[in-house]
Amino acid sequence: QVHLVESGGGLVQPGDSLRLSCAASGRTFSSLAMGWFRQALGKEREFVAAISWSGRITDYVDSVKGRFTISRDNAENTVYLQMNSLKPEDTAVYHCAAGGSAFYIGQREAGYDYWGQGTQVTVSS
Repeated sequence: QVHLVESGGGLVQPGDSLRLSCAASGRTFSSLAMGWFRQALGKEREFVAAISWSGRITDYVDSVKGRFTISRDNAENTVYLQMNSLKPEDTAVYHCAAGGSAFYIGQREAGYDYWGQGTQVTVSS
């Protein structure tokens, strides 16, 4: 079993930055592929970013490419999502996800076994 706890969300203005963190426990973190997903009010959950065990492979949804960066610190059992140039359409609950079936899972939501409760990000002027 893996326990995931997100933090770092908040209310910011358009153009601001936030860094989300997701702390994992319960399993060797370096053997978990990680991802970030988000769900806006009234919408389905969507993929945001993913990272492989080692951090060498990353992927992003087109709408955040060039603005968001996913990274991980295996010594700290934490995955991060650095979000720059935030837009109102980035407003959502952000969830981190972990999977142990492969070194990299990517956008496949069904490939993730564990999910955090989420952290709210609101971008508004």
